[in-house]
Amino acid sequence: MTRKISERKISRLVLLAGFGLAVTMFGSASVPAYADESGVSYWLPGRFSSLAATPQVPGWSMAEVYYHTSVSAFGAAAAAREIQIGRFPVAVNANLNLHLNAQADLVLLNPTYTFATPVLGGQLAIGMTGIFGRASTSLDGTLTTAIGPLVTTRTGSISDSLASVGDLYPQATLKWNAGVHNFMTYVTGDIPVGAYDSSRLSNLGIGHGAIDGGGGYTYFNPATGHEFSAVGGLTYNFKNQDTQYQNGVDFHVDWGASQFLSKQVFVGLVGYAYQQITDDSGQHPILGGFRSRVLAIGPQIGYLFPVGDMQGYLNLKGYGEFAAENRPAGWNTWLTFSISPMAPVSTVAPTRRMVTK
Repeated sequence: MTRKISERKISRLVLLAGFGLAVTMFGSASVPAYADESGVSYWLPGRFSSLAATPQVPGWSMAEVYYHTSVSAFGAAAAAREIQIGRFPVAVNANLNLHLNAQADLVLLNPTYTFATPVLGGQLAIGMTGIFGRASTSLDGTLTTAIGPLVTTRTGSISDSLASVGDLYPQATLKWNAGVHNFMTYVTGDIPVGAYDSSRLSNLGIGHGAIDGGGGYTYFNPATGHEFSAVGGLTYNFKNQDTQYQNGVDFHVDWGASQFLSKQVFVGLVGYAYQQITDDSGQHPILGGFRSRVLAIGPQIGYLFPVGDMQGYLNLKGYGEFAAENRPAGWNTWLTFSISPMAPVSTVAPTRRMVTK
């Protein structure tokens, strides 16, 4: 039995869902979950998912995101963190047998204002994301270093944790709609004002600025409830003045596919691909270019509901990572709650649709 979902209701609700799903366009916290220098990159894969390019309702909106990650790394990806905190000098040969574990629990707040007046024929939205939470990191194993005939072996573990605030992440999007096709471009970046110390294992800032930009596409058919979105971009990283290290250029793609089961509920899949395309500079020779890569996929579910005269939205998604190179990998979950203006209800009586079975 097949039943068509109300096209008018879904079209109105997708304006609201688009905010909740794409609003997590924030920078990463400096936990060892994503890598360039010491396993940390600016871009946090998974920021975008379903309905990323769909229009929003003009006015102020607010999203709150709880993000949890648990990752691990071995060999060079683990040693990069010990190199950063200055545990051995550049002019050594080293045999690495290290294991890194890390977890983070973060809360992200993202106020966004969507303009009603078109810009270049599209819809402009600007916002700022702040972050606070806790990160913990441990590093254990055996490190053997050699300088000429002198060989030193050290076995043990080090760990620390930090609860503080992270960097600030301004962002702007411009979106266009053409029937079932939606297009967007975005620019975002990192203002490095968060808690950061290059000699500490765990940080909530990344210690350097960054700028990221790209574009995306969403296909959404209100008659069937089918949806697919993909957003790609490039990150340019500025030099970390504390370590004289500069991450290479990163390329990333986030995607989501969903099916509306009703006017309020949808389910689907999400995923991402991340690939560093140029070498790091200023890195320890043992690391080489230290280009990082990771892929991920997982499930998602979304639910829309009224909150007074506003629109509420909940989304839960999770990613399992694989094919990682030069970066810690594991799993992460995102729980998003957003409130945005309610889309106006049309005063024109809708055309009655027949239900097909």
